[in-house]
Amino acid sequence: MSTVSTRPPEGRYGRSSDARADRTLKVVGGVLGAFLLALVGYFGWHYVGQNKISAEVIEFDVRKDAVDVHLEVRKDAGASGYCTLRSQARSGAEVGRADFRFDGDGTRIDKVVTLRTTARGTTAELLGCHAD
Repeated sequence: MSTVSTRPPEGRYGRSSDARADRTLKVVGGVLGAFLLALVGYFGWHYVGQNKISAEVIEFDVRKDAVDVHLEVRKDAGASGYCTLRSQARSGAEVGRADFRFDGDGTRIDKVVTLRTTARGTTAELLGCHAD
């Protein structure tokens, strides 16, 4: 009886896998993956950690040509910035939009601001806050 070979015929299926090339690809892939993870982490930290002013609408009171909005603003001490509010009519059309500034050393400000409207508004929506 003859011995059966388990190796494929030489040159028939191309070159065999090179272990050094496989290791190089794994290292390059690991470095690129770590870089991508660090980049996503940086942008996440920059977006969340650098926001120095934020607010929320506590309540609002609708009048004929204005909306009184009670805002609670939280900010870093000494930071200044503005918050943008808008109001919409029952149809969904925007009837008022304004920026309100918040300065000073306090870290929490409760303030009622008046948003003038061109028609009767039904909502008061905080679009966002931005630090200077």
